[in-house]
Amino acid sequence: MRENPRLQVAVFRPDDERKAEAVELLEALGADPVADPMLSVEPTGSRPRSDADYVVLTSKTGVELAAEVDWSPDDATVCAIGRSTADAFEAAGYTVDLIPEEYSSTGLVDTLEDRVAGRRVEVARSDHGSDVLTDGLEAAGAYVHETILYRLVRPEGSGESAELAAESELDAALFTSSLTVSHFLAAADVRGVRREAVQGLNDAVVGAIGAPTRRTAENAGLSVDVVPETADFETLATAVVEDAAPTYYE
Repeated sequence: MRENPRLQVAVFRPDDERKAEAVELLEALGADPVADPMLSVEPTGSRPRSDADYVVLTSKTGVELAAEVDWSPDDATVCAIGRSTADAFEAAGYTVDLIPEEYSSTGLVDTLEDRVAGRRVEVARSDHGSDVLTDGLEAAGAYVHETILYRLVRPEGSGESAELAAESELDAALFTSSLTVSHFLAAADVRGVRREAVQGLNDAVVGAIGAPTRRTAENAGLSVDVVPETADFETLATAVVEDAAPTYYE
């Protein structure tokens, strides 16, 4: 057992308030966070269209970038993919009309498919958005337009967590998107420790925020232990720490 029995938990949130909030939460849960951002935001300067019947934003970042360019939804029905995105809308002064019961692209399609036939739907998001959303809305008869508000890239220098995993020094990892999985593995490749890092995580507790993230991780050879019923970071972190803690506090 290591000298410090506290859980070492890797978190890959972007280097902004999300990382700070994740670190604070993990510390409150009694874990030692390893903050290793795997996503960096590059705004495109584009703005969502204002002539749609429905407008869908899928992240807090997208809402903030739309607000920065003084976008207005006009009379469109405003849809948020989940509670955190809705909170960002409201903080920016927008009214949210619709949040799906399941916080995912599939949940949005399920909620909208009976409403959007023949309607214009604006989807504004990152360059790594799931085709599940746009394809599902088009299959429901919507005229879908997608605006790329920002690109998600891997920050230079990322990969501390991969080296710790390779040395069996990580007890848990929190993957919040398929891209965090891909970027973690890319960082491990750059450092020459991919095989060891995967093995190290397979001896730890791996959490994925939803089914798509789980599939990406498992397709890359990672065993996923925790997928919360609600696609929410706090729920994910709490469940992973609770799953991992008995092993390290005996």
